[in-house]
Amino acid sequence: MAGDAIVLGAGQNGLAAAARLAAAGRRVVVLERRDGVGGLCAARELHPGYRVPGVLHDGGLVDPEVTARLGLERHGLAFRAEPPVLLAEEGGPGLLLARAPAAAASELARRSAADAAAYAELRAWLARLAPIVRRLLAEPPPRLAPESLGDFWRLARPALALRRMGRADLTELLRVAPMCVADFLNERFATPLLIEGLAAPALAGTWSGPWSAGTTTLWLLEECAAGRFVAGGPPALVDALERAARAAGAEIRTGAEVTRVRVERGRVAGVTLASGETLDAPLVVATTDPKRTLLELVSPGMLPLETEEEARRIRSRGTAAKLHLALDGPLELAGRPGERLEAIRIGGGHIDDLERAFDAIKYRACSPAPHLEVRVPTVADPSLAPAGHEVVSILVSFAPHQLDGGWTTAARARLLDSVLTRLERHAPGVRGRVVASELLAPPDLEASFGATGGQLHQVEPALDQLFVLRPSPSAARYATALGGLYLGGAGCHPGGGVRPTAGLLAADAVLARPQRS
Repeated sequence: MAGDAIVLGAGQNGLAAAARLAAAGRRVVVLERRDGVGGLCAARELHPGYRVPGVLHDGGLVDPEVTARLGLERHGLAFRAEPPVLLAEEGGPGLLLARAPAAAASELARRSAADAAAYAELRAWLARLAPIVRRLLAEPPPRLAPESLGDFWRLARPALALRRMGRADLTELLRVAPMCVADFLNERFATPLLIEGLAAPALAGTWSGPWSAGTTTLWLLEECAAGRFVAGGPPALVDALERAARAAGAEIRTGAEVTRVRVERGRVAGVTLASGETLDAPLVVATTDPKRTLLELVSPGMLPLETEEEARRIRSRGTAAKLHLALDGPLELAGRPGERLEAIRIGGGHIDDLERAFDAIKYRACSPAPHLEVRVPTVADPSLAPAGHEVVSILVSFAPHQLDGGWTTAARARLLDSVLTRLERHAPGVRGRVVASELLAPPDLEASFGATGGQLHQVEPALDQLFVLRPSPSAARYATALGGLYLGGAGCHPGGGVRPTAGLLAADAVLARPQRS
């Protein structure tokens, strides 16, 4: 007998679920097929002496309520100020954009006083909206078919909270939510570089361009969720979660690949490992990719046909690659000589350049001019590389999983060359300073991390795959149609990125039901 519950996956969500369940007195075993914990948030050795802090490299989405509930600060988690991001431009200094309007005012005013004022106005509106959105993201989706007064209240509460925003703010939200983010930002700003730079993060990992309908909603969710920045990046979050889980009594086993969720008498009975070992437990919380969980780990016929059909409809197309670089010196941009920059965004300088980059993947091609979300983690933590050297983490949008002709050696070389070419236009000579590189195309992300299609969010962010529809209508509240099986990974509400909320909420769903003897 493994215990009361088995958690599949020791990434951030699996560790959060284990910590919560174990703290509530449940006997928990976490099974991870890789040799270490952390998943996409785990530190990686790029080259001897060079380490990168995770495939997911942003650390600004962790909800303070989640860290408080799991007691992560008692286990070493700390926070720091969010670094500003440079919106790079060829032949110029770019825009060093801080989230706080006061900190961004002088940079923006050099381009446009009107844009500086509009930025302050937009941030003020987001500040009024953010508490409502953060609460939605920190709670399970409501039942669409309420069963109690409490269910009715949870369904009505978001609408009442929105109503309290005031007529003008609510009208604006209803107007812009279905819009494309290009229209939303073009209405407010005149500086092309600013418009492209603001739009880009909401599109990363999606099958959307800035002119796609509904992308303003994705942008609002990204902006309103932003909070405190994790010191030490995603690996520091993983370390705190692992310590919390172990301190609560959870057992964590690595190198333990699960090949089947066992079912007896119509409900979960345990799991079977690739080694042939079986473990018994009446509950399984799968933080693995929901599509793979429901269609591969559960035997065909064990779920209702409509549930299987819902799972097949889940879209999980990978649209981004990851490039890690080890450099023998600092990454210095020609437009900002002598400055150490931790966050850099490199595009073409116009919103339509971002659309053209997206357009390529519709035809199973990589953009020859991809958008680059660059992090230089050695700016904050020089210990990640030898003295005076640098590691660079680049999220490359857009690169399709289903590449025409396949991800051959030549195709990988072409993508690497296009990224370095774009980077070198801003950082001359960088190509000659590369000590080592690692390119993870979507098929590599799929093979290494079990994410269908190499989709970094497990399930594509889209209007029909959010909130009460994520990952599917029947599994939106973490419990599935198979008794004892729960989902709790990035493919569930509130979604991907560096935040363990889904795992915590899945554990809450388990604890809300009576324990079987």
